[in-house]
Amino acid sequence: MNLFDWDICYFSDDVRALTVLDQTLLPSEERYVILSNSADVADAIKRLVVRGAPLIGIAAAMGITVAVANGEDFFEAKKTIGAARPTAVNLSWALERMQGVYVASHGLNYESLIDRLREEALLIKAEDAETCHKIGLFGCNLIKDNMGVLTHCNAGHLATGHYGTALSPIYFAANNGKRFRVYADETRPLLQGARLTAYELYKYGIDTTLICDNMAASLMAAGKIDIVFVGCDRVAANGDTANKIGTLGVAVMARHFGIPFYVCGPQSSFDNQCAIGADIVIEQRDRHEITSMHYEHPMAPAGVKTYNPAFDITPHELITGYITENGIHTTK
Repeated sequence: MNLFDWDICYFSDDVRALTVLDQTLLPSEERYVILSNSADVADAIKRLVVRGAPLIGIAAAMGITVAVANGEDFFEAKKTIGAARPTAVNLSWALERMQGVYVASHGLNYESLIDRLREEALLIKAEDAETCHKIGLFGCNLIKDNMGVLTHCNAGHLATGHYGTALSPIYFAANNGKRFRVYADETRPLLQGARLTAYELYKYGIDTTLICDNMAASLMAAGKIDIVFVGCDRVAANGDTANKIGTLGVAVMARHFGIPFYVCGPQSSFDNQCAIGADIVIEQRDRHEITSMHYEHPMAPAGVKTYNPAFDITPHELITGYITENGIHTTK
């Protein structure tokens, strides 16, 4: 099966359920789970069964449709789903957009209301696929033959409605016959680079090398990295960007070695209501993700204090440019 024919988030049971791929089980197992209410959707987003800023927005839109179809109050469902993850702006953006449709549909009968919500959710999904397509078309021109491309976390097909954001230029460059190498940071502590990015790039047949996060600097020093692509969960009005923890370190290293560093994401991830990166709420996650989650035995002493933010903020001055559906916007 072609990677891009793989639907990982779709309506089922006549819009009374949402079927999603459980990304916590990858790459060992491809299993789908059924979500039938707002609590299920919120739990799936919180536990990273569904993850990646664009896909979170899509799942939220589809999930609230399912919740209302099953008799839940729209605003209560919105509150439940909206609290799942605070950093990714696509979550609140998609829910606000769905609220606009819900309010505008006042007075419609039940079937017509559900149809309107379903249509809007599917439109959000289709628009994201088109956005990813455009990001790929713009970004692939930055990739030249024999380049080494570094990625961090996962911002590919598994995180979006289709091609991905940060991985979309890679797919389009490969489809255009360019020959290059991709180095995928494993992205601790949840290993999205190892479990997801390496998985989908390898599945697609792209020359991919998995590295530990602390190996990127040595590759840069050796001249093996020519460009960096990362995704984004929220971009402040001044260009400061929240992305998966570790992105800031990659940006600092890229600046030191003179390597272009590009942030890829839809315009919906740009939050003009947030002035600077310091205003972005950073999600703090459970300690077991560091101490025991991916280990056969605990890898830290019991009771040791932990610090586990899901994201960090990359200052705009470390970013070469932003690749959106509207083109490449440089910071110079």
